[in-house]
Amino acid sequence: MAAIDIKNPKKVSTATVVSAGLLGGYITARESGIRPLGGVVLAAAGGWAVRSWLSKTNIATTVGLTALYVGGFGASHPLAKKIGSWPSVLAVTGATAGAAYLLSDSK
Repeated sequence: MAAIDIKNPKKVSTATVVSAGLLGGYITARESGIRPLGGVVLAAAGGWAVRSWLSKTNIATTVGLTALYVGGFGASHPLAKKIGSWPSVLAVTGATAGAAYLLSDSK
């Protein structure tokens, strides 16, 4: 038995992981006042999701979902100026998690 038992990537719910990354990254940056710390949360969750997408799907789907995850983070900033921070983060999280579920987790 290994010191750390890491879950099989095919059994990881990536919709949950990307939600944790986007919401957790935002909350971490906001509450700590250290924006790069939020980026660490975002990157860690993204890496975990990519690991699972590579295992569950093909390269094209993995690249697309990764682009959506990173693009959602980027798009949330200008969107926040129009609709507010929380609505923006929730909107991009919902879109990204929905895509992760449809294209990876439901298979």
